[in-house]
Amino acid sequence: MINGTSVPEDTTDLAVFQGTSPYEDYVHASVLGSLQQPFTDAPDEMSFLISTQVMELWFALIIHEWRAACDAFAQEDLTAALDALERSRRAHLALNAGWTPLAALTPVRFNGFRAAFGKASGAQSARYRMMEFLLGEKSAGILEGHRGDPVEYTELSELLHAPSLWDEVLHFLHRRGHRMPAEVLQRDLRRPYQSDPGVVAAWRRIYAGPQHDPLLRLGELLTDIAELVQRWRFDHLLVVRRAMGAKQGSAGTSGLDWLERRARRQLFPELWAVRSDV
Repeated sequence: MINGTSVPEDTTDLAVFQGTSPYEDYVHASVLGSLQQPFTDAPDEMSFLISTQVMELWFALIIHEWRAACDAFAQEDLTAALDALERSRRAHLALNAGWTPLAALTPVRFNGFRAAFGKASGAQSARYRMMEFLLGEKSAGILEGHRGDPVEYTELSELLHAPSLWDEVLHFLHRRGHRMPAEVLQRDLRRPYQSDPGVVAAWRRIYAGPQHDPLLRLGELLTDIAELVQRWRFDHLLVVRRAMGAKQGSAGTSGLDWLERRARRQLFPELWAVRSDV
């Protein structure tokens, strides 16, 4: 009690700062909180907007970790590569949970704000495209949609011409004595990756060998990531199917048809093929 007034127990733990707090200076919470600018009064738009923005932040973290893994493979540092992949796996779990606030949108509730964002579409996300390029799902035509933003265009162009995460893994395995076909090692990096029986054979030797081999852990971590990516795409498909059915997607995409094709794509195909041979 001070002059008959109760003081909260934690008051003594609060420092007084000139200007913003160190927390604000580090996290920029006020900046993040200012970025939600709904176009309508629809009660579900804020949830849609924040969920989408949070996904963009998870995209950025996952890109950071996959790039770190690529660098580690190039430097022959398997431990650092495995650590980065494990961090990306945990980040992707959080990314996938981001569909939860949107999973029960009904058509009427979605229509309450859908028209307001006009031609905006997740297909236009530069960070999502960067993730796909890092996974080996490349397309030079994608760059044209980002030509208006020099930073995005440059980053995507660099990733288009750079080895994907899977390319770096296969080159690393080759240097470790698991011989890879020349056509895989010398392939056009601008093209989508295609499965190769020689790569299946290399992974077969790893999977049939010692079960505590760090390379087997690498294969399983990559399989986890491939599964998480596919689950994210499938959950996206379900959210859209529930909220808008078979209507045409925003920005002129084919909606469900486009999402279904992407959900069927299999990443790191040799890691799935090898399971039938061991």
